[in-house]
Amino acid sequence: MRAHIISKLTAALVFVAALALAAPAFGARQTPPSNKAAKPSSPKKVSTKMRSARRRKPRQRAQTAPAPARISEIQSALATQGAYKGQPNGKWDNATVQAMKDFQSAHGLTVSGKLDALTLQKLGLGSEIAGRAAPLSTPQTQGASATTQQQTP
Repeated sequence: MRAHIISKLTAALVFVAALALAAPAFGARQTPPSNKAAKPSSPKKVSTKMRSARRRKPRQRAQTAPAPARISEIQSALATQGAYKGQPNGKWDNATVQAMKDFQSAHGLTVSGKLDALTLQKLGLGSEIAGRAAPLSTPQTQGASATTQQQTP
């Protein structure tokens, strides 16, 4: 029994060794013989995930600043509400941040001094559905959905 196992292992090792010796021949390209002298071949470049990942632009994770025209529009809306004093200048400066905080505080919003969907909605500059969940389409939950939307600030 032992001799049988040893002979099978020996046969397997011989087979693996033969494959290792023959592997380069399987991967080599066959080219027709030419009269020119053989040029030294350069190694092929291997495409990897790392290379393609380096080419991609990194995703922008932070909120981008609005354009000066949009900032002026926001400053005008804050001035209309009495929170911003001065002329709209299109710059997100300390006066604008303080006006935004005052407006958010007066309207029961999260006081951050930053733009968000609900603040823009309260200023009249955002979407009507900003910051709210999508309406449910089933008839059973539409009544509950309408009640929830009325309670949400």
